[in-house]
Amino acid sequence: MTVPHREDSGAEAPTGGFDAHRPPYQDLVSDCVHCGFCLPACPTYALTGEEMNSPRGRIYQIKLIGEGEAPLDAAAVRHFDACLGCMACVTACPSGVQYDRLIESVRPQIERNWARTRSDRAFRELIFRLFPYPRRLRIAAVLGALYQRLGLRRALACSGLLSRLPARVRALEALMPDVPLRSAMRRVPDRSPARGAPGTTAKGTTARHTTARCTVGLVTGCVQQVFFAQVNEATVRVLTAEGCDVVAPRAQGCCGALSEHAGREDEAMTRARRLIDTFEPLDVDAIVVNVAGCGSSLKAYGRLLADDPDYRERAAAFAAKVRDVSELLAELPPLAPRRPLHARVAYHDACHLAHAQGIRDEPRAVLRTVPDLEVVDIPEADMCCGSAGIYNLVQPEAAEELGRRKADNVLSTNPDAVVTANPGCLLQIARHLGPHRDELPVLHPVQILDAAIRGVRPW
Repeated sequence: MTVPHREDSGAEAPTGGFDAHRPPYQDLVSDCVHCGFCLPACPTYALTGEEMNSPRGRIYQIKLIGEGEAPLDAAAVRHFDACLGCMACVTACPSGVQYDRLIESVRPQIERNWARTRSDRAFRELIFRLFPYPRRLRIAAVLGALYQRLGLRRALACSGLLSRLPARVRALEALMPDVPLRSAMRRVPDRSPARGAPGTTAKGTTARHTTARCTVGLVTGCVQQVFFAQVNEATVRVLTAEGCDVVAPRAQGCCGALSEHAGREDEAMTRARRLIDTFEPLDVDAIVVNVAGCGSSLKAYGRLLADDPDYRERAAAFAAKVRDVSELLAELPPLAPRRPLHARVAYHDACHLAHAQGIRDEPRAVLRTVPDLEVVDIPEADMCCGSAGIYNLVQPEAAEELGRRKADNVLSTNPDAVVTANPGCLLQIARHLGPHRDELPVLHPVQILDAAIRGVRPW
């Protein structure tokens, strides 16, 4: 679990090769005692065996750059870019080193102070002009459906042209989900009332009425609401079945998680302010998110906007209400009956749920409320699948190795389905299942719960 963040002292150490805006704090750097417990936990160290591609090595580079002993140069940027930001090292570290804060402070420094190549800038700009915008994603979904249904994908593969495309373009093409257009165009209702909460009649017998246990705001996401609309729909059905009123404001936009993880700090802050403005008037009891990466960013809004006097307190209040859907469901005693599901599912820990938020037991506990469902862990459970926000697009070779490794570990458990709580993980694992892709469903945990409550088969 991520160690609670200490209060910043306000006094910044010399910035060296970093600029003066939120440089990595040297007191956080000095927490690292170079014990090496992070090494086996780090995916990039596992792939390369290179010290500078480990958390310990990156912290040493941060120290040298911050002290002016080394420049922020191409080699350093390459090592920082290679980091997935999975935070497995934070979980593994016995000294409580806050590597998450260090790498999160380095990424904006790179974006402000390092001149990326023209092709790198163009590809990253393409990503951020597409993925945070659901309307644009819906257009992309239409074009993707035509691309697949007209046989263009197969034709490109058979001609050999696909293999000649740049690695990043191949990765983008391979991760394209086959989304039914009707699903991509659907949206959950603005308001969904509780379908029943427990009450008591005059004779003391249990009855049902529509007084909600709580009112929750649902963050519908960007990629989630277009490519995984069925997950949002399942989330609404489960929450209302468990006695919650659900509010999903149509005006909400991107939460800024992808931008923040990529070092686009100003962009992330702008998106955070807009989301706070959207949800603040709703007076909900909790703000629910079903995307691990978004959830970790939403819970850190207080830190992201700590320097903004107009939003500092509002951001902290917003963050305090954020709950992953499994976290909320684990807090609420179950109301809706679950039908038995005779199946074996492999649970993959999304990094931004397990490491960044410290949520491990809750999804498993929620799944185990389904009778006859066997939940099994995957070997190397703490190893990232290689998705990591936009990592599998900008670092496709390393991501592919990690994706294959994760798929092999999944298959070793001989499951009937795979469940994980992040859309990037869903896409990444499905891609690397290869010939097993059609026979092994990859689902969000809430879809399993929804199917058990409705008494239908989830695949």
